Amino acid sequence: MSAEPGGERGNLLQELFWTRTGLLLLILVVTSAGCLAISSNLEQGPLRGFVAAVGTGTMISAVVGFTQTLVTSAAARRALIAPVVEESRKALRDLTAEYRALDREFFPSHVFEPTARPDPAFNQLMMQDLERTRLYGFRGFAGRYAACRLLLSQSECQLRAVLADPRDADAIGGRARYLLRHEGADGDYDTIADRLRDQIRIGLVGLFLTRGRCSRIDLTIVSDPPLDRLELFDDSAWLSLYSNTSAGVVRLYPRTLRFSEGSFLYGMERAEFLRISNSKAGLHVVITPRTTRGDFLVLFEKITGAGLSEEGFQELADKFHRFRREFSASARLGS
Repeated sequence: MSAEPGGERGNLLQELFWTRTGLLLLILVVTSAGCLAISSNLEQGPLRGFVAAVGTGTMISAVVGFTQTLVTSAAARRALIAPVVEESRKALRDLTAEYRALDREFFPSHVFEPTARPDPAFNQLMMQDLERTRLYGFRGFAGRYAACRLLLSQSECQLRAVLADPRDADAIGGRARYLLRHEGADGDYDTIADRLRDQIRIGLVGLFLTRGRCSRIDLTIVSDPPLDRLELFDDSAWLSLYSNTSAGVVRLYPRTLRFSEGSFLYGMERAEFLRISNSKAGLHVVITPRTTRGDFLVLFEKITGAGLSEEGFQELADKFHRFRREFSASARLGS
């Protein structure tokens, strides 16, 4: 703090002596010194008194002018320069606020790069959004992750999920091709497609098991789900870019962007999600806390086209709980 005034004073003196005013003061000092030096070498008389008076008067004028210039410059700085600086700072703050508003509207608040395993920071931040939301919108493939998050959540919400139709080969194809690129030459399309159908069945059983954590579960089964996964909350939208395979090596968990409420992408994705989930296209089923296992078995057959026995249900439930434990451990979300 003590160095700042000294620095400003040094700058003021430097500016002072490099101006025409400073040059004039320098001339007066040199003239005064010259007159006083000359008068000291003259004999006593009127001429010596005159030259000494000129030197003394010039010196007084230089001192007074120097002092007045310092005071005037400091006052001018306070009266003129300081308001301009403050106005510039205010304009800069307003401009910064405007750019931040544009960032919130058009740019993601968080970017998570592709990973081979669940990212703990990604999942913990998403769980925080889930804890605050009343509506959880999921548009994806199987719904296993949505079911896991709901079981780990401490709050209650309504779930709307748009899932792939396991009976439609085209609905399976997009995700199967993505995983085929991930697995490379070791992958087999038919094996991957069968595994994906099994994931859908596991996800359906998992969503049924989470019915006690939701006020209502609305499922929309579509034959042409978007390849990118959307997870929508009251104050954020998460977009996992399975369609973005041009950025290098394909990872199991793709690049994901988080957009805050109020952003352009949030509004667009929310409107599109509600349009799909409310449209007449696709198969719509509802699961509530009052849905019994017998009711669910009927819904399961309606969705998959295949019946499910009690033994089959228990096998899928065991697979789901095993997946939940593995996912929770990898994402560090607790048991």
